[in-house]
Amino acid sequence: MAGRPREFEVGAARDAAMQLFWTKGYEATSLSDLLSAMGLSKSSFYQTFESKHVLFEQCLVRYGELLINDMRGGMAAAPNALAFIHGALTGISKETRDPRGRRGCLMMNTAAEFAQSDPGIARCVTAGMDASRAVFTEAVAAAQVDGEIDAKANTEALADYLVTTVIGLKTQVKAGASSKQIRSIAELSVAALQRM
Repeated sequence: MAGRPREFEVGAARDAAMQLFWTKGYEATSLSDLLSAMGLSKSSFYQTFESKHVLFEQCLVRYGELLINDMRGGMAAAPNALAFIHGALTGISKETRDPRGRRGCLMMNTAAEFAQSDPGIARCVTAGMDASRAVFTEAVAAAQVDGEIDAKANTEALADYLVTTVIGLKTQVKAGASSKQIRSIAELSVAALQRM
């Protein structure tokens, strides 16, 4: 006999939780907040997601997937690698107008909140950072082939520079920087990249 069908879509419920964690952080998000945002009963929540902690790890994985899909889509759509890098940095200025608020980066917010105290969470954050770094490494290598970035420069170090720049820009957004400030910093960062 088949079990009772779920009356909710797991992915949509998880995405609702991800948005809530991104806005409030892990500790500040209560079970009641989650049940309300996800439209679930307590029993459905535990039956499907086991715990708040397990759900949070799933949300971090999902956030990482969305981030990398967005980056890869941007790279595919850009006319060249340097244009992708430029767009990835200057595009952060749009986050100053996000109607959901200035939330920064869920991965970095999590790293700051947990500070390596939870090995499972740390693995999720590291995996997300590594995936982002891999996309930037590909972009830098392609820009080096195109002659836009010095071919002798350390590709991995430049990718790390870009990851760090993105983190800094998103943190500035969260701290209240204007769109103009973010765009100016991003433009300077791209110009510096070409001189390294």
